[in-house]
Amino acid sequence: MRTETDRPAIPAEGRQLRLVLLATTDLHANLRPYNYYLDNEADDPCLARIETLVDRLRAAEPNCVLFDNGDTLQGTPLGDVAQERGLTAPHPMIAAMNQMGYDAATVGNHDFNYGLPFLEAAVESADFPVVLANVDRADGTSLMPRSVILDRVLHSTDGGTESLRIGVIGLTPPQITKWDSTLLTGKVRTYPIVETATAEAKALRKAGADLVVALCHSGQGPEQDAPDLENALLPLAASGAVDVIVAGHTHRVWPDGSNNGLIHGVPVVQPGFFGSHLGQITLDLIHRDGWQINDASSCLHPVLPKAGPVPASPAILSLSEDSHEQTLVHTRRPIGETRAPLETYFALAGDSPTLAFMAEATLTHASRALEGHPLAGLPLLSAVAPFKGGGRGGPGYYTDIPEGPLTIRNAADLYAFPNTLQVLRVTGADLTDWLERSASAFLQITPGAPGQALLDPGFSSYNFDVLFGLSYAIDVSQPARFSADGEQVFPGPGRIRDLRYKGRNVTGTDEFLVVTNSYRAAGGGHHPAAARGETVLQSPLAVRKLLADHIGDTSPIHPRAELTWRFAPLGRTDVTYDTGPGALTHSDRAAALGLRPLGPAPNGFYRFGMTL
Repeated sequence: MRTETDRPAIPAEGRQLRLVLLATTDLHANLRPYNYYLDNEADDPCLARIETLVDRLRAAEPNCVLFDNGDTLQGTPLGDVAQERGLTAPHPMIAAMNQMGYDAATVGNHDFNYGLPFLEAAVESADFPVVLANVDRADGTSLMPRSVILDRVLHSTDGGTESLRIGVIGLTPPQITKWDSTLLTGKVRTYPIVETATAEAKALRKAGADLVVALCHSGQGPEQDAPDLENALLPLAASGAVDVIVAGHTHRVWPDGSNNGLIHGVPVVQPGFFGSHLGQITLDLIHRDGWQINDASSCLHPVLPKAGPVPASPAILSLSEDSHEQTLVHTRRPIGETRAPLETYFALAGDSPTLAFMAEATLTHASRALEGHPLAGLPLLSAVAPFKGGGRGGPGYYTDIPEGPLTIRNAADLYAFPNTLQVLRVTGADLTDWLERSASAFLQITPGAPGQALLDPGFSSYNFDVLFGLSYAIDVSQPARFSADGEQVFPGPGRIRDLRYKGRNVTGTDEFLVVTNSYRAAGGGHHPAAARGETVLQSPLAVRKLLADHIGDTSPIHPRAELTWRFAPLGRTDVTYDTGPGALTHSDRAAALGLRPLGPAPNGFYRFGMTL
């Protein structure tokens, strides 16, 4: 990795510079405009489109630097194939970033999903510094450089040149040791984001940095700092420790169109996810006893504007062709057959055949693995969520696998992450809390009022765990116990009603075993009840591999809905349920759930009506 430390000459007083910081975040191995889950060319966001925008802005602005904010290596079959084959050449995402001339980057939590050796091999091939300040090895030595000073000779506003020293800090959620505990326990230690950034920024300024940029793989959350804060953007901005922040992790966009991008006076940009946007922060600098920010603003450049998709870069397409072909060979490998569609359009409207099949697969594996275990006699449940459920992913972000042959790409479509399987011992009280978190998917509904929206747009569908083996009702007339993002917990009676196991009421002291994944077992997605569970079984098997194996073992599969959860009746109150327009091809499933088509909804979604 390249580092830069030579100090240039100090510029004269009163000179001015305009500096443009360009940034990507949460690319998740979306390199090319190709949908590997549907196996077709697509008008999807990707890094190849970002390259075209970068070229345009570099041509228009003489002083550009380009950063990436992490969650870069994992997220599509292309990233999985790179890991499975081993890195005998640069990772395809890193190769593209080298081609694009990135100036620096950090790593996100999902970059740890494949383990440290893979991550270290990937970043070693980067032609740019990859920095990370709040993660060290277990012995306290640096995992990666904590920061870097980039020395740049830039064009001044009067046509001359000036030297600028840009300090760059990398930060990631400290929860990585919980979410990937099987890969990281005993190997790394983490530190709080704001505390680390403050100390590292001070060191950078002492070393001569004129400007400090935080590549912070963290998003907007509470205003108050805490040692284990996952989304620390707001307290970091309030601290005044850094001059500029590139945010990420939560897959949101900032600025949102209603402001100039400043948070607590600090310019911030968060450029979406999957390569949906290129972020830009423009700084007008003036030299007054050192370089100072005279004016700042942030904006976003979408790769899918209304005028049509930004063209993909031919250079990136050519560079990645071999990786692309290897991915296609892998994803097209047959594994079985389904006699019914597998879709997630209605997974938050009622019982889902797709989730029921996923629960069947995990329960089958866990039952075998628990044979002879002292706790094998406890009731065994499975927690399963729809990974693709629209929301910020857009109206096309759903699983929609037709009846017929199944391949590896379909298993990856059902389960997008390389999480491993775990079994937890929990109480009945924990189950209620677990389900209360899931129930925050819905807005509070006033009985009798017409046309109320059911889904909370701030909720991510992968947090909607359905606990198979139980039956229960969700009373959406009550306020949620958790905020949509899970950052806040509210008092109140909650929404879960009539919680039963095999017809018997579940009490707070009852004990159960719950099959889940390694991310959720660590409390991922702000599920504190899961984190309280005692780990009974920790399997090295990835859930996605388990699903593929189960398809092969039981093919042809016959996905069927199981009576698990329902909405508590609200006196025949009409609500609206927005989902992808592809749902219209599953009219039988919609009718079975009492959904009736109403027409197009904003942002490309489709609206159904439902009576509670």
